[in-house]
Amino acid sequence: MRVLEETTVLVADDDDDIARLMRDYLEADGHSVLMAGDGPEAVAALEEHAVDCVLLDVMMPGASGFDVLREIRARTDVPVLMLSALGDDSSKLRGLGLGADDYIVKSASPAEVVARVRAVLRRAGSGPVPGDSGGVIDHGRLVIDVGAHEVRVDGRVVPFTAREFELLEHFARHPRQILTRDQLFDRFWGEFGDRHSLTVHVSRLREKIEQDPANPRTIVTVRGVGYRFEGDRTR
Repeated sequence: MRVLEETTVLVADDDDDIARLMRDYLEADGHSVLMAGDGPEAVAALEEHAVDCVLLDVMMPGASGFDVLREIRARTDVPVLMLSALGDDSSKLRGLGLGADDYIVKSASPAEVVARVRAVLRRAGSGPVPGDSGGVIDHGRLVIDVGAHEVRVDGRVVPFTAREFELLEHFARHPRQILTRDQLFDRFWGEFGDRHSLTVHVSRLREKIEQDPANPRTIVTVRGVGYRFEGDRTR
């Protein structure tokens, strides 16, 4: 299945064989592909071109993928998928914690990588919820302007990645409802994804919206089940 509109994917990897292989598979799926051999090239490409998604290798010369991810997140919320030979939990958690949308171990087949790129692009480009015109979701100290893709906490604009925004919006649209971990994981990561992703993303949301992230009162854990969003929706 090809994407409906051509999208541009930046492949940042110092291994030419892997980079070319991913380029071939992504182009066959209908994407335009840019290539970078190291971190500075990747950052420069993002500054010079309109990029819809980044496939970022962790182990690169000069600056690691983690360092590049930090710089990317300081500039943009473009979806980033990390591609690494490091499959241990600490590396996955580090990448997700720094703002990666997904973390893929290099043992994955090129077809699986393309499927996960397609999935994150679909989520990042998803429009308003059917039957909803966008508008503003007002929960008192937390206000989400869906049309502007903007979140205000206590009147202050707080930056969110595309995935974080989508997850927070989903929570805010279902106040006082228990959302199970399986429901959330299937909706936002589906068949492809790491189970750590949901936990890390919820933790990142709490860091940004809770007055005391260690004792959350907005996104609360329902032990053994999932999460519940508490809020006073006034609009």
